Amino acid sequence: MLKKYFCIVMAALTALLAGCTQKTETKDISEIGEGLTIYSFNAGKADAHLIYSDDWAVLIDCGEKGFGKTITAYMQENGIEKLDYLIITHFDKDHVGGAAKVLKEWEVGAVLQSNSPKDSDEYENYLKALENKQMTAETVRERMNFTLGEAQFTVDPPRQEVYEKDPSNNSSLITEVTLGEVNMLFAGDAEDDRLEEYTASVDKVYSYVKVPYHGHWQKNLTAFADKVKAKIAVITSSDAEPEDNETVVLFEKQGAEVFRTRTGDVIVKCDGTDIAAAYDK
Repeated sequence: MLKKYFCIVMAALTALLAGCTQKTETKDISEIGEGLTIYSFNAGKADAHLIYSDDWAVLIDCGEKGFGKTITAYMQENGIEKLDYLIITHFDKDHVGGAAKVLKEWEVGAVLQSNSPKDSDEYENYLKALENKQMTAETVRERMNFTLGEAQFTVDPPRQEVYEKDPSNNSSLITEVTLGEVNMLFAGDAEDDRLEEYTASVDKVYSYVKVPYHGHWQKNLTAFADKVKAKIAVITSSDAEPEDNETVVLFEKQGAEVFRTRTGDVIVKCDGTDIAAAYDK
């Protein structure tokens, strides 16, 4: 009797441990109902993420110079006539490079930006495009919220005005999106200092995460991944500058399905209850 009881307990424990490491089951993207779409462009080692529904659209970063043409072409093909918000997480050229083209060609309701200017042609072109559009970007220094349709957005700013190490990346705006029961997170190029301060504030899990800093390994990435517990992780990388394998393994061990934009454009659908992703072929 004791031996039988011991076998039952060991079998249950084995199943529990296996469940802790297996990949989380997600629905096929074709099964997701109406809600919002996230389109992460294959933009090389650069960020460009369009979040939209039938009634609104938000663009987070614009890739490098020249990539604005690709973004505006996609919006035109998909009937997106206006950007309600353009969010520039920070001013590295692989995030702000295509912004001038987007501002020139598209109606934009508001522009949100980081607090750490950077001397570059791409940044100057962005400022000139704002001036030509007679727009003033809002520098986000306190957490701000806005709602579009049924989606709630929170833009989280850096806690420091200047970071001693990697000041541009660590000044990344981090954007949270919630639709119904599903939380989504866009972490810009946040490096260790920014990750540490943001992780300390996390009090919920995120079904989707745009992995920070192109998937480069960082010491504070483990604590970040432990907190967010993503089901879907998207990494923006290129064949010339690929993500670190340690990063992929970390998120997979947490149960996430990992997508890399160097493989192709990534499309995500969320209906407020479920979320799924696939490469757009």
